[in-house]
Amino acid sequence: MATEADAQELAALRALSARIGSNPHLTQAAGGNTSLKAGDTLWIKASGTWLKDALSDDIMVPVAMTPLIEAVKRHDPAADKPQAFAIDALNPRGLRPSIETTVHALMPQRVVLHVHCVDTISLAVQADCESEAARRLEGIEWAYAPYRRPGLPLAQGIAERLRPGVDVLILGNHGLVVAAETVAEAERLLHRVRSLLARPARVMARPDVEALTALAGDSGYRLPADAEAHAVALDVDSCRMAEAGSLYPDHVIFLGQGSVLARPGEQVADVAARLGEDPVAVLFPGAGVLMRGDASSGADAMQRCLADVTVRIDITARLNYLTAAENDELINWDAEQYRQKLNAAG
Repeated sequence: MATEADAQELAALRALSARIGSNPHLTQAAGGNTSLKAGDTLWIKASGTWLKDALSDDIMVPVAMTPLIEAVKRHDPAADKPQAFAIDALNPRGLRPSIETTVHALMPQRVVLHVHCVDTISLAVQADCESEAARRLEGIEWAYAPYRRPGLPLAQGIAERLRPGVDVLILGNHGLVVAAETVAEAERLLHRVRSLLARPARVMARPDVEALTALAGDSGYRLPADAEAHAVALDVDSCRMAEAGSLYPDHVIFLGQGSVLARPGEQVADVAARLGEDPVAVLFPGAGVLMRGDASSGADAMQRCLADVTVRIDITARLNYLTAAENDELINWDAEQYRQKLNAAG
């Protein structure tokens, strides 16, 4: 770090990152990222790492900020591979910077927090997101950026909407960004915006564990790691929303396109036979969810996220789903394949 003050702020950012990463309502699995600017160096969470590990593992990567910003302004495809801008001398483990490094570099504030807050996502997937956010965030300098693939396309979309003084971004079908000059100020702003965007969850029934066990049979499928994950299958509206498609990028990365619902009378083996493959998760309406036996901890976290998001969405709202092309773009993207490889390795 350049100064003792920078080192202290980075320590504070690590502590905040761990708190954010430990709250499944703020971020899940390897999603979300935090950063600190120290002179011309941008310290940002490494791709594929989990924010919750910020105090126990070295997850921050230094990036040369000026050449990266210049590449973004030139629309240089190199900016979509931020590892090329990592400062090797300060990155002995050779970690890749977050795929969203360009977003952090574009924000002028010293500290940037990007979270996949379930309250924000539940609003960001609605067609009326911008007007509803304007009502809730009155008095805050914020901007809305429609969905674009994370990385350079998203950074360019943000650059088109960014105005002087903006320190809050709502990202369509994605999440929330807040920025400030200190870690403490960023944390206060995060909690303020989150409280303004808070949405009550619909009350759910309990999962039928006995029925799920029978439905699993000898398929090797298991119950999800978090009981909260069942909620998406225990509510007619949540099932409808989930079945209609993919609502945000990390769902596609960890769970595949859309959600699989079992038909009446089907067991896991029947679902797999119908699809010609073993889905990561199967929703049994009225009973709960089953996960494939080898599903990663990231998949478990994202299955719970789907439940936490859908139970907060306005049931009368029109929703924006990722298109087939946007789904394919994520699945075939090198940066996400790298992140998945790390996730599979634990």
